[in-house]
Amino acid sequence: MSFMQALRTRWEQADSLVCVGLDPEPAKFPARFAGDPDAVFNFCRAIVDATAPYVCSFKPQIAHFAALGAEDALARLIAHIHAACPGIPVILDSKRGDIGSTAQHYAAEAFDRYGADAVTANPYLGRDSVQPFLDRADRGVVILCRTSNPGAGDLQDLTIDGRPLYQHVAEKVARDWNGNGNCALVVGATWPQQLREVRAIVGEVPFLVPGVGAQGGDVEAVVTHAKTADGTGLVVSSSRAILYASSGGDFADAAAGATKSLRDEINRYR
Repeated sequence: MSFMQALRTRWEQADSLVCVGLDPEPAKFPARFAGDPDAVFNFCRAIVDATAPYVCSFKPQIAHFAALGAEDALARLIAHIHAACPGIPVILDSKRGDIGSTAQHYAAEAFDRYGADAVTANPYLGRDSVQPFLDRADRGVVILCRTSNPGAGDLQDLTIDGRPLYQHVAEKVARDWNGNGNCALVVGATWPQQLREVRAIVGEVPFLVPGVGAQGGDVEAVVTHAKTADGTGLVVSSSRAILYASSGGDFADAAAGATKSLRDEINRYR
C-alpha cells in the first residue's frame, strides 16, 4: 500500500486526522526511565502503543534522535510501528533538500535505511533537490510551504509577481511536481488564513499541519480553513502536548488521553 493509500485508509478507519510527533527529550522523560540505556526507544514505544488507536500517522523527528546518538533507536522504533501498528504510516521529519547524489542518498536514508513511508523535504533548492523523493511513487514527499515558526515570513512571504513565495511553492508542487500523486504540503496551524489560501490553490493535496498544542494553533480554524470537501485532507501534528502530558507513571495513559481529546476536538469541526 502506498503512503497516500495508507493515509486515506487510516483517516477512514481510525476516524482521525491526528499525527503524533515523536520528539524525544530525555530530560522530560518520567523518572522511571532514569538510568535506562535504551530510554529513548522504550519511551517512544510506550507512546506509540498507547496512542495508536487514535492516530492517522506518526512523525519521528530525526534530529531529536541523531543529537542523542540514537539513530538505531529510531530505526527500531519505525520497525516497531510497522510491526505492531500495521497500516499506520510513518512520516520521517527530516526536512531534507540537496542536489545530485546527496539528494539520492537522503532518499535512501529515509526510505531504505529507516523504512519511513514519507519524508519532509525542503523545496528551496528546486525540483532536482527533491526529485529522488518524488520518484519513489509509493512513498510520500511532504514539502515545506508555509511553516509555523515566527520567522517563516522572512522568506516565505516575499512577494514575487504579486503573490507571496509560499503560494508559488504550493502551485509548483501541485501543478508540476505531483505527477505520482505522492506530494503533501507543510502548512502551519499558526497561519489559518494562509491555510485557506493554499487549499484554494492546491485542491485535494494533503496538508501536514504542525503548530497545534504547544505552539498555540487553533484547531477550529485549522479544520475550517484547510479540510477538503470530504472532511479529510489533513495530518494535524502535535508533539510536546502529547508526549509530555504527564511526567509521572501514567505518562502513556495521559498521552493516549491527550491524543484522543485532540482527535475528538478536530472531529467536532469536520
